[in-house]
Amino acid sequence: MAATRMISIIGRKNAGKTTLLVALAAELARRQFRVMTIKHGTHPADMDQQGKDTWRHWHEGKAERVLMEAPGERVLFERTTQESDPITLARRYLDGADIVLAEGFKRAPLPKVEVYRLAAGPDPIFDPKAHDPADWVAMVTDNPRYRAEFPVFRFSDTAWLVTLANLAWDRAKILPP
Repeated sequence: MAATRMISIIGRKNAGKTTLLVALAAELARRQFRVMTIKHGTHPADMDQQGKDTWRHWHEGKAERVLMEAPGERVLFERTTQESDPITLARRYLDGADIVLAEGFKRAPLPKVEVYRLAAGPDPIFDPKAHDPADWVAMVTDNPRYRAEFPVFRFSDTAWLVTLANLAWDRAKILPP
């Protein structure tokens, strides 16, 4: 079995991280890779409806783990005492992936693709005074003036997703076994 690769999609709030991750995942899946994803959240997830059985198991029963099995899908709720890093999470839950796309985790030691939209803030997360450009795989932006030491794609360009998928695969961190 091939080693799992991992890369992080980062950006400011409402920059388009999820949209880019979904497009990149679809492109890699189209190439027959086993793509799995991790989403970093800043507040507790609320994925179940109050009063439903799994909600009751979790909230009323205070179960440590709740696993919901349904036709064609499975969801695990697990209580934790601290946040894990994305590499640990991928090893524990996403075994068998060819590539894991992590949304967020900007401080993790992973190669990064940043989404930078002017509407989300005047500056990208990447700061040449604070970050090593070698850690950035690419930037996808609507800023026509943005330049960097790594590839910069404009949302207005054509066919950038195919090139970005190639870069993501080539530059993703290969997780040790």
